[in-house]
Amino acid sequence: MDERDLKRWKNAGAVARRTLDHISSTMEAGQTWHSVIEAAERYIRRHGGNPAFPCTLSVNDIAAHYTTHHSLNPPEGIDEMILRRGDLVKLDIGVHVKGAIADNAITIEIGNKGNHTDQIKAAKEARDASIELMHPGTPWHEVGAAAEQVSLDAGFQPIRNLSGHQLEKFNLHAGVSVPSFACGANHPGYKGNIPLGGIFAVEPFNTTGSSGMVENISPHDSSNIYRVTGNVNLRQALAKKKLKPLGATMARYIEERYQTLPFAERWAFPLLEKPFPHEDEDSHVRKWNALIKKLQSIRFIETYAALKCADGGLVGQFEHTVHVTEGGPEILTVA
Repeated sequence: MDERDLKRWKNAGAVARRTLDHISSTMEAGQTWHSVIEAAERYIRRHGGNPAFPCTLSVNDIAAHYTTHHSLNPPEGIDEMILRRGDLVKLDIGVHVKGAIADNAITIEIGNKGNHTDQIKAAKEARDASIELMHPGTPWHEVGAAAEQVSLDAGFQPIRNLSGHQLEKFNLHAGVSVPSFACGANHPGYKGNIPLGGIFAVEPFNTTGSSGMVENISPHDSSNIYRVTGNVNLRQALAKKKLKPLGATMARYIEERYQTLPFAERWAFPLLEKPFPHEDEDSHVRKWNALIKKLQSIRFIETYAALKCADGGLVGQFEHTVHVTEGGPEILTVA
């Protein structure tokens, strides 16, 4: 990586950290989830970055991957998307600068009642214990074991089916996963050693539940987040009549704007208002659903479910983006 590229990664990290610190310091009881999410995304853009993915807000047993829908319908099991005193909240912020990505997260308790102090501390210390081992050549399973030990010592279970991930330009999940539990040296998903020069999001999760597992929240697109797969040529799809001209135009616009980074339904939905300015909300929703169904059927886009603790436990998380250098881990998500 040359100096110009590294500067972009560091700039993205600085914006991500400032956003996380600023938004988390303003969160209080009575705020809507949506207002927090929109404030974070505005802050990113005003400070020289672009969201690398929609800001996600995960409350109590919700673990990850939730952002709001344009209609503000709450996820399954939630009556009102309003922060309440005592809520345990994960705020996850991603920023990119010309494709160089920084990803960081924090867990806070709304109102500082002190009900979750031990869990918050354990999540942060598990992240830091993992980062301490991010040296070239360290076996991945040692990183996971360090995170698990912190969680268990504090009386919590590590989440075993969520991982950290490698970052590359315009690629949020670039192939290598970072374990957050004692996976063992022979685990097929975490083989090998930490590579020199790699950039990784290190993000162990813990839970007050006993299973140490997360599960999908229904329906399959409950996250309200989509991603262009990068596997479909729109010109060919149009020529083969897999797409109508309007669908191809909208798909091209989405691809040009977001490339293969995740994007929010609420970011892209307003595109339908331009070609159909006189139609009502119900009509726009029908057209959007039809478009998304078609784009998924040809595998142009994919979607995600939001995640929650499988047995209802409260979930904690902290995250940094780390560059692996010859001298060890360099944390990029610093103010």
